[in-house]
Amino acid sequence: MEHIVIIGNGISGVTVARHIRKLSDKKITIVSAETDYFFSRTALMYVYMGHMKFEHTQPYENWFWKKNRIDLVKGYVNTIMAEDKKIILSDGKAIDYDKLVIATGSKPNKFGWPGQDLDGVQGLYSKQDLDALEKNAPNKETCKRAVIVGGGLIGIEMAEMLRSRKIPVTFLVRETSFWNGVLPKGESALINEHILEHHIDLRLETNLVEILADENGRAKAVTTDKGDTIECDVVGLTAGVSPNIDFLKESGIELGRGVKVNRLLETSAKDIYAIGDCAEQHEAIGNRRPIEAVWYTGRMMGETLAQTLCGNPTEYKPGHWFNSAKFLDVEYQTYGWVFSEKGKKEYEQHFHWRHSTEKICITIAFHNESKLFLGINTFGMRMRHEIFDRWLTEERTVDYVMEHLKDANFDPEFYKQYENEIVSKYNTEFGTSISPKKKSWKRIFSNA
Repeated sequence: MEHIVIIGNGISGVTVARHIRKLSDKKITIVSAETDYFFSRTALMYVYMGHMKFEHTQPYENWFWKKNRIDLVKGYVNTIMAEDKKIILSDGKAIDYDKLVIATGSKPNKFGWPGQDLDGVQGLYSKQDLDALEKNAPNKETCKRAVIVGGGLIGIEMAEMLRSRKIPVTFLVRETSFWNGVLPKGESALINEHILEHHIDLRLETNLVEILADENGRAKAVTTDKGDTIECDVVGLTAGVSPNIDFLKESGIELGRGVKVNRLLETSAKDIYAIGDCAEQHEAIGNRRPIEAVWYTGRMMGETLAQTLCGNPTEYKPGHWFNSAKFLDVEYQTYGWVFSEKGKKEYEQHFHWRHSTEKICITIAFHNESKLFLGINTFGMRMRHEIFDRWLTEERTVDYVMEHLKDANFDPEFYKQYENEIVSKYNTEFGTSISPKKKSWKRIFSNA
């Protein structure tokens, strides 16, 4: 019986295992040192905040793995011996394979800051990081202040977690505005305001210089390039992540920033594949980055690779870009491409609408000549993924999107609707006379 070994039990590794089992009777082994069982990484913050227990983050019962004949091995992989088709664990145990899948995810970035390895300095990625935060910042008496370094999604999650326990937070962001390498300026400004309203000490255009230690080797303060010294008990390093591939440097497998793969997710070594955060496409797909550290794409890679491993070679075709996140209590969705001012294409035009009092806004990107709809960002409004996916595939114009915008709204019943206001502003800015159509369930489900 063919033996498929998967290194990593995150969303990518578990998805490929589940789909291999749906399609075949192959022997499957998952190796991971993080936890005994798969859990939802995006739910870690809610454990700290008291919204759920850790076991609630596990989508499957513990008996699921045995029932589905998926063997779980807890351990670190030290070495991959591609010629001999075996992996060696840190305890010396060897596991033979016929096909190997590398799904080792990411690790928090460190940029050589003095003091970055002190006690009390941590990231927020793994279950071990959650345990460390519970120890380092159990309450506002033990942790009188935390400093977070890096203005991305993980940083704002960590800030929200700490504020839920009334712990003061200083947030160091090197950019001129929060996440403005990704978000257009109107949205970035909205999030700046929202962070400050949550009593978080946001310091833009500020870089970490050094983390200072007390007499016990614990973090006691940070210094910044503005000449400030900020006393703290915890330092959160959330300046992005990078592929977790250090153990592969002597493997002979081609590496870049991640594990280099082709469209079939094959590495340079025979019968070895890579998926998820650690995989790097030789050539980026469309506007996507060669490495995509995103939950949705990790899941799609797992589903795709399972087909190939079960005799149906299938290229990774992720389709239209989409993602979702949460900035404190503002929900964010993006479909298609809406670039920030830093990455905006010369043909890309934006329409931005923001509510006068609420933290609600949208930005729609379109081609300035053809009016082709390119993408949408929404804050504080829920939209239907399948509708925007369809409109992008059908290459609809921005005028069509405006006319049918009510079809896309997915807010719960009795929520206030803003489409008329949005379309009115669009008409004023672009000299059009569009009247938004009533929501049509027939249209919404016509291609379902």
